[in-house]
Amino acid sequence: MFFHIVLERNMQLDPRYFGNNLRENLVTQLMEDVNKGICSSQHGVVVAITGIENIGKGLIVNGTGFASFPVRYQCVVCRPFKGEILEAVVTMVNKMGFFAEAGPVQIFVSNHLIPDDMEFQCGDMPIYTTSDGLVKIQIDGEVRLKIIGTQVDRTQIFCVGTIKDDFLGVINDPASV
Repeated sequence: MFFHIVLERNMQLDPRYFGNNLRENLVTQLMEDVNKGICSSQHGVVVAITGIENIGKGLIVNGTGFASFPVRYQCVVCRPFKGEILEAVVTMVNKMGFFAEAGPVQIFVSNHLIPDDMEFQCGDMPIYTTSDGLVKIQIDGEVRLKIIGTQVDRTQIFCVGTIKDDFLGVINDPASV
């Protein structure tokens, strides 16, 4: 799920940032781009930059005055794969299923992919629970799930998961703590 890789990116810098601190301005802009969310279907979501390997020579972009610099950097990326088992925190529960997050990845588990012995109960706090009430899926609960599909957006990765398999389901219920 998490990988440490080297990526390369062309950074465009406004002429007002040219000068003695050109390198620092490029690094600052790269960090800001990461905070906004850099995502690709090949590598996943960039979580953190761990180092700058090289900043190449800049080329002036015709008509704008901006300069384009090739930047090689080391980073940690998050890329879930189909069939991967994850532990996630439940963020929303409704009659259609529930949403959970594992790092920067948002996962939806449909009510068809929840075990048959669990039923949805609406109220002040909607939950999925077993008939005996011992197992509950609720907001801030932790679940172990399996990824069955992924969709990459421009800034985020969405997944579809299931807990309808062996050794999957609730691993921590906030109400029992």
